[in-house]
Amino acid sequence: MSSDLQRSTAEAEEEDGPCAVIESIEQIGSQWRLVVLHDLQDGEKRFNELKRSTDASSRTLSRVLDDLEELGFVDRRMEEDAPVATYYSLTEKGESLCPVFDEIECWAGSWLDE
Repeated sequence: MSSDLQRSTAEAEEEDGPCAVIESIEQIGSQWRLVVLHDLQDGEKRFNELKRSTDASSRTLSRVLDDLEELGFVDRRMEEDAPVATYYSLTEKGESLCPVFDEIECWAGSWLDE
């Protein structure tokens, strides 16, 4: 690559910042975030249901759910009645990832068996 082209590419990256794919992966790309987001596609779940279905430790799951809530992918709902329960569900932003998971599953079905 010529030095002029390298310079213009580097300048464009500085102006535009990281590409949208990289930014997206930084928000949803950890193993546990993806597992929890995928698991919540089936609807609202209690903390212990998520713990069982994801096989995450309590500490990991709690951290991941806090992160996803802060990023706007997950809503937390508390029920104060005995026994106290915490429920988690996808927000509109989280639900918008469902077609992405469907596409990844389709891709995996075609390419991971090879």
